[in-house]
Amino acid sequence: MTELNRRALLRTAALAGAAAATGLAGGLTAVAPAAAEESTEVVNGPWLVSVGSGVLQINPGHTTPQQLLTTGDQATTSADGRHVAVINLSYPNEAVAPNLSLLDRVTGEVRKLISDPFGVYYESPTWSPDGTQVALVVNHDTLVTVDVATGARRVLVQGHNMARPNWSRDGSMIVMRWVSRSEGPQLRALELATGKVRRVYVPDVGERFDWPVFMPNSERVVFCTNRWTRDVDIVGGSLGSVRIDGTGLKRLTDEPRVYLSPVFSPDGRYCAALSVPPTNEYPDGGNIIVTTRGFDATWWIPGDEYDDSSRLDWARAL
Repeated sequence: MTELNRRALLRTAALAGAAAATGLAGGLTAVAPAAAEESTEVVNGPWLVSVGSGVLQINPGHTTPQQLLTTGDQATTSADGRHVAVINLSYPNEAVAPNLSLLDRVTGEVRKLISDPFGVYYESPTWSPDGTQVALVVNHDTLVTVDVATGARRVLVQGHNMARPNWSRDGSMIVMRWVSRSEGPQLRALELATGKVRRVYVPDVGERFDWPVFMPNSERVVFCTNRWTRDVDIVGGSLGSVRIDGTGLKRLTDEPRVYLSPVFSPDGRYCAALSVPPTNEYPDGGNIIVTTRGFDATWWIPGDEYDDSSRLDWARAL
């Protein structure tokens, strides 16, 4: 098969899958922009791919990305689809000091929410479901929330190595990769009402795992792991899930492959992740794989433009 034919087939599959994922009957038509509060129907919009320095937007029905932001990293969208939180944007006449900023997808306005001196490290912003707060890890060992209206910070947990926080859709918990001083790396969930941190998943010795994300019902956590694929030297290996009480461990994907940054669609019916299709000559880590929530059907969003990406997000359509 020629490269041209391969890309054509991949694009056809991607468009068919995107049509299903967006729920647009009769083909792929543009969704008219509107304020998120004007519609209660959840329609899946574009994928956002953070590429380390800048953010790309891949619209439903397309495989060629648009440049959403020329700087910044680890972008994530509010539940109503209106705002994108992004870290380390550069501003005119200003070096890139650590900052958390918000992009308004309707007006295009960018607003700096918080910033710190050079040497402070920000990681993995995650939105509260009501859109009033953004949580993120500061300096690897402090989980804070930032009030979107005022920029006020509140420390939730401090003193342990934490990464990849993800806020549950019911608003009750934040799950994260956690390093216990006595037990080592694991997944833990912070109960926001009580401040208690509960153990969710303890890996096997030597297991590599990362990227926890709540399922839409907030009852299970999906994560990337090589628990079942240790004979294959790839990042991620497969997707697994576990109940928030630590029981019911499941392997969700059978084919060993790269998995990074899983995310569920705004309507909760699909899951996407950064991965590498088997047709790629080199494991460049840049395409998007989409699957049904039951992980029983998949399709690819091809595009070598997504190489070396740091995060995937899926925005609600406006």
